[in-house]
Amino acid sequence: MTTHESSPPEPARCPFGGDSLTRRDTARPGAAPQPDARGVVQVRSFQAARDVLRSEAVTQAGFNAETVNEAGILKRRPVLFAEGEEHHEMRRDTARYFTPAAVATYQPMIAALADRLIGQLAARGEANIDDLSLTLAVQVASQVVGLTSSRLPGLERRVMTFVEHDGNSEPGMSPEKGRLRNLLDQRHLLAFYLLDVKPAIQARRTQRQDDLISHLLDREYSDLEILTECLTYGTAGMVTTREFITVATWHLLRAPELRAAYVHGTEKERLDILHEILRVEPVVSTLYRRAQADLTVDGHTVPQGTLLALNLADANTDPAVAGEQAGSVCPARPLPRGVQAPVMAFGDGHHRCPGAFLAIKETDTFLRRLLIWQDLRLVAEPRVTFNEVVKGYELRGLRVALGSRRA
Repeated sequence: MTTHESSPPEPARCPFGGDSLTRRDTARPGAAPQPDARGVVQVRSFQAARDVLRSEAVTQAGFNAETVNEAGILKRRPVLFAEGEEHHEMRRDTARYFTPAAVATYQPMIAALADRLIGQLAARGEANIDDLSLTLAVQVASQVVGLTSSRLPGLERRVMTFVEHDGNSEPGMSPEKGRLRNLLDQRHLLAFYLLDVKPAIQARRTQRQDDLISHLLDREYSDLEILTECLTYGTAGMVTTREFITVATWHLLRAPELRAAYVHGTEKERLDILHEILRVEPVVSTLYRRAQADLTVDGHTVPQGTLLALNLADANTDPAVAGEQAGSVCPARPLPRGVQAPVMAFGDGHHRCPGAFLAIKETDTFLRRLLIWQDLRLVAEPRVTFNEVVKGYELRGLRVALGSRRA
């Protein structure tokens, strides 16, 4: 197990942009990983969480993974749920859609879309950032996945139904038998398939394109398997990016110095700011893993079969990694070697988010165009709620205005 010889030095001008705006608790790492009342082991330290995520002796247990895998109706498990060589092969095959070179090819489309959305804001005078960010996130992810042949408008609304109405996805909280079959019977999933996924499949059977659905057809995936991948790749990228764009906007509008540093910064300086906001505000706050063998976690034995809940918000603010005032936004914060700027906000190990680079570039493209407007102002702060499906915050009603104030 890797250890840290000393805490990183405290950076100058910290805190820069304030503390978390979304945290529901004040727990911090340090407590031993003991089971809670349900038998779930809570893991809060950075090192323990990273060790678990990098272990080959655990399997994915969140996002209904165990229920879907046990249903046994998919020949190929979706990439989010697969393990071992099956998962590694799938990640290698699809990695090309998320490389910096691939993201560069999406950049003109992202920029044009961001310009159009901000133009709409300017024309209306006011808008909710969470509405604009949803449109941006859905349309960008649609291009990557291949959901570009929908029969009717409204893809954004159809996508959001999967995270707004699916209840608690914590392992053990939903029925273990027939869950996927019940889900397939729901009207919103059927609408998503008939209006969005099926037309995309038909179009790409006629002519392949450079997107995920075309790749899956080349691999002879069934319609059901493609639908499942669209749900995991598509909704994950759409929903989480929406929330991050919203929370980053909120931080930057509340902190004038931080906003000025972002607007006038180099690309590296801007990305440092975004990574630091994401470290403090990870969109997904908890990841679940199931121990497939006895594990040693923070010096304690965790028996085979134990469900582990990895608290990313606590891991990201572990003083052993982030230093003192770890809960404050401080761009370019010194971190130990081998620790990336967002720390564990994108996960770690073989299930680390493949779209991390795309999400950050997408956010930067939108915010550069938004925040350059000197008369942009915050009209209403968002409601902060918790989404049990994503296991993270949900921000609604972050309202901004462009133009002079009305008398």
